[in-house]
Amino acid sequence: MATARSRAAPDAHARAVAAIEKSLLHKVKVGVADIDGVLRGKYLHKDKALSALEGGFGFCDVVFGWDMMDACYDNTRLTGWQHGFPDALVRLDPATLRQVPWDGGIPFLLGEFVTADGKPYPICPRQVLKRVLKRAEKLGVVPMCGLEFEWFNFRETPQSWAEKKGVEPTPLTPGMFGYSLLRANASREYFNALLDELLAFGVPIEGLHTETGPGVYEAAIQFAEALEAADRALLFKAGAKEIGARFGIMPSFMAKWSQQYPGCSGHLHQSLSDGKKNLFYDERGRHGMSQLFESYLAGQIAVAMEFAPMFWPTINSYKRLVDGFWAPVKPTWGIDNRTASFRVIPTGPKSTRLETRCPGADINPYLAVAALVAAGLHGLEKNLQLTAAPITGTNVGGEHIPRAPRSLKETTEIFRRSEVARDWLGEDFVDHFALTREWEWRQWQDAVTDWELKRYFEIV
Repeated sequence: MATARSRAAPDAHARAVAAIEKSLLHKVKVGVADIDGVLRGKYLHKDKALSALEGGFGFCDVVFGWDMMDACYDNTRLTGWQHGFPDALVRLDPATLRQVPWDGGIPFLLGEFVTADGKPYPICPRQVLKRVLKRAEKLGVVPMCGLEFEWFNFRETPQSWAEKKGVEPTPLTPGMFGYSLLRANASREYFNALLDELLAFGVPIEGLHTETGPGVYEAAIQFAEALEAADRALLFKAGAKEIGARFGIMPSFMAKWSQQYPGCSGHLHQSLSDGKKNLFYDERGRHGMSQLFESYLAGQIAVAMEFAPMFWPTINSYKRLVDGFWAPVKPTWGIDNRTASFRVIPTGPKSTRLETRCPGADINPYLAVAALVAAGLHGLEKNLQLTAAPITGTNVGGEHIPRAPRSLKETTEIFRRSEVARDWLGEDFVDHFALTREWEWRQWQDAVTDWELKRYFEIV
């Protein structure tokens, strides 16, 4: 089944070429996602960009060989010092063409890595998602997704934050005040810039409001086919940071910045389409769920935790998984129940969907979407039956279900051993990503934290 994006590919290429040629600017901005979901990129002369649209361009493969602090991994095999960090080929996707309204309307394109012979680069996050979506196409379904992010906003700049040595950031507004028009109005120029400029950037926000905590917002990004949804999520996080900087505001998508407050979620809404209708809905099914929906949900309940480092990717991710702080801690499901990991939202033919609530805001969107869609589609392929009962209230009925692991080390070991992950994502990616998470764990193990200083410095 051809997706809307693939059907429009020739037209998208022609439109991208025309837009760059007509631009009054002599430059184009291009970006790629690194292994942590950080947007990396560069500016190209428009002639170079037009050439790159035809044949690609070289981009150092170190973006898969270092962490988010630009420290090179010492344990990876597919990229690293032993290979000399050569250029890899990046192919620009003309369907991602946008203009950046806060950067003079400069044309912008996202790219993905390919091998020298034009095949998908196995550790490129965007290619990992496309691998999953090709398998969905063979099943005759089109995954539709919409992402929500919660994030805290601070009155900081990179300079002020460096001077504070990473402690005591100043929140944008004080107190616990969710759904507050008063707090939104206090920063209305920033609030409106997010809505208006991200819409002009091709990242439409369906809803934006304050959440529970000082200076915390939540945004729901309009749903789309899965690849476009992941593109939007990546660009939302980067765009919010660039827009915020103009107002002296530093957004943080860290999963848990303070023990005192709830963490930041990255909820992922999903449904499957046949190109015409929502395949999750069946008026005759229980709770309006089709059998296909039940198998998809059964797949996530069965194997989603095997993909956990892809939606809990950092040391800090696991600090968010605290009972009573809005982050689900067990692989449970429920009907419109926000305490469950898998929230079934039975709202009719068009909008019946699954909200997977366990990911944090620190996700790489491509990898989180790939992981959860793969888990759901695994349920379809295996025709899994939804035998688990839904929980009610706060985990009522889920008392016997084991809690999710509480460390990146534990989930990485499970992920590495997962035959389902290797089947859906490829051996090279699983091995590489597991090694990058091991590296992250080692950096934590070597660090001396302020908690240790406060606890041990004087007393022992």
